[in-house]
Amino acid sequence: MKIIASKYLTTLHKESIYQLWNNEYPQNLCYNTLLEFEEYLMDLSEQKHYLLINMEEIMVAWAFTFKRDAEKWFAIIVSSSFHNKGYGSLLLNEIKYEETQLVGWVVDHEIYSKANGDKYRSPLGFYSKHHFNILANNRLETEKISAVKIEWKKV
Repeated sequence: MKIIASKYLTTLHKESIYQLWNNEYPQNLCYNTLLEFEEYLMDLSEQKHYLLINMEEIMVAWAFTFKRDAEKWFAIIVSSSFHNKGYGSLLLNEIKYEETQLVGWVVDHEIYSKANGDKYRSPLGFYSKHHFNILANNRLETEKISAVKIEWKKV
């Protein structure tokens, strides 16, 4: 496995990430088209992408950081077939090495399903294990998703 870090994505990378996003996130967050996904990315500033590529040159995980409201936000998606192998930790540690603070929204319950019908498992335990603070009073509640804000600061 290798990590490729870049401020820019190729069309092939965007297609792979779009598929990964729609396969692994709750169905409510899926994008209908690649163009819709690209528009989401275009609205985010100061992006940096981390692509985890296997020996067959297939992207198995993606993480990225971006700036929003004077905070450094992030997201990580690992293909289900590569869960519990340390790859999410590998990507997260790469990001934490470069940053002093990270925040994100995390689904903190298991009421959602993925597009294939499988239950979406909350990654909150993963982030707790990696020393993120759960900001329980700071929630995102929309018609698409319910999530809690998490934060990590370098000590």
